[in-house]
Amino acid sequence: MPGKKPNLLIVDDEKNTRDALRRALADGFEVFTAPNLASVKTLLEAESMDVVLTDLRLGQESGLAVLHACRQQNPAPVCIMMTAYGSVEGAVEAMRQGAYDYVTKPLDLDRVEILLRRAVRTTQVEQENVQLRAQLDRSFGLDRILGRSGLMKEVLENIRQVADSKASVLIEGESGTGKELVARAIHGMSSRKNRPFVPVHCAALSPQLLESELFGHEKGAFTGAVERRIGRFEQAQGGTIFLDEIGEIDSATQVKLLRVLGERTMERVGGNHPIEVDVRLVAATHRNLEALVKAGKFREDLFFRIRVVQIQVPPLRSRPEDIPLLAEYFRKEYASENGKPHLEFSPESLRKLCAYAWPGNVRELRTSVEHGVVMARGSRIELSDLPASLRGGSSPRELDEPKSGVKLDALEKNAIETALKESGENITVAAKRLGISRRTLHRRLVDSKSGRRKKT
Repeated sequence: MPGKKPNLLIVDDEKNTRDALRRALADGFEVFTAPNLASVKTLLEAESMDVVLTDLRLGQESGLAVLHACRQQNPAPVCIMMTAYGSVEGAVEAMRQGAYDYVTKPLDLDRVEILLRRAVRTTQVEQENVQLRAQLDRSFGLDRILGRSGLMKEVLENIRQVADSKASVLIEGESGTGKELVARAIHGMSSRKNRPFVPVHCAALSPQLLESELFGHEKGAFTGAVERRIGRFEQAQGGTIFLDEIGEIDSATQVKLLRVLGERTMERVGGNHPIEVDVRLVAATHRNLEALVKAGKFREDLFFRIRVVQIQVPPLRSRPEDIPLLAEYFRKEYASENGKPHLEFSPESLRKLCAYAWPGNVRELRTSVEHGVVMARGSRIELSDLPASLRGGSSPRELDEPKSGVKLDALEKNAIETALKESGENITVAAKRLGISRRTLHRRLVDSKSGRRKKT
């Protein structure tokens, strides 16, 4: 192997076996040896191992204890078990608990070396994935959630408050409001930020596929299961799993999910051995889960499990003062990508962006700005460059000037008044339209009547 040799730890209570393996593998690996669990723990504290080759039986100790010690490391080395023919069942159990593979004694050194090299490649790929996930988390961190409105300041404060807790979080909001960005920010500000963030779009999969996607399956578990599959919960070990559109999952999967959250264990489809799970759950939905619970379509006990903390992401129409900020951010992004760094909005196009109701929320704004950048022929994005659906769409807030010049108090007051009017003065319904809690809306109304402005 070119460059630095990968670190290999050989664990066996027989000195002759350790020495023989060291000599046989020294050309391709930086070899360390240990006779027992205590020595393994000492070495793991001092050195980062790429792969561990351990006997299943270490005198009075078990190789499973070595496996568990290795899985506590970050990054964790890949473990291969050595066992006698009569103890293969123990090696299979070790694989269920996370071992990479096993070899039987007497050892075939060629097979051992092939397995070790394959294990090293697996380790390298996993480390590269960790680095890529870290870069992705930085790209989608708190700084990507743009907004200076009071509603968005409240969302950002909630993210900061909940991020480093262990609580499950339910993110509610219309499609396109940026719920996954909120979930990524929660993960990125938590103590789990260096572990995986694994998103799952529940509505995109059939019930059987979703169950296999979440929990994995054993070979032969169902027609087409030609090999074992590791599910998303196992992939997210030590990190965060994000279940988008959780209101779409079927009742059978709800039961299994409830068990995982309650017992912190799971079984693969077709398996019967529990697997410990250390995963933080963040879920999102655009549906009213309380209504689904009342209708008998969503389990009440699961609802309370996932909604330990609730974060409401407001629709874009409820925070129009954020539109110029978001539009400018997207303009810079797409203008740079398309080789038009000096492109600007015309006053008419910006006025239209700020006046439009945005039923598709931030996602629709993003694609509309990209459309404008691509279609612009001169140095400005003109009204004619914006999508036809936007130019001819309903614009309930046509303005004489761009929103960037409008006072925050007036914008918020207008949004609240509009929501109350559309809901027939029903505070609960109006709060849902605005994407805030009923209590928050009540405070805003009290502050408005008393002439005070709530600090944010």
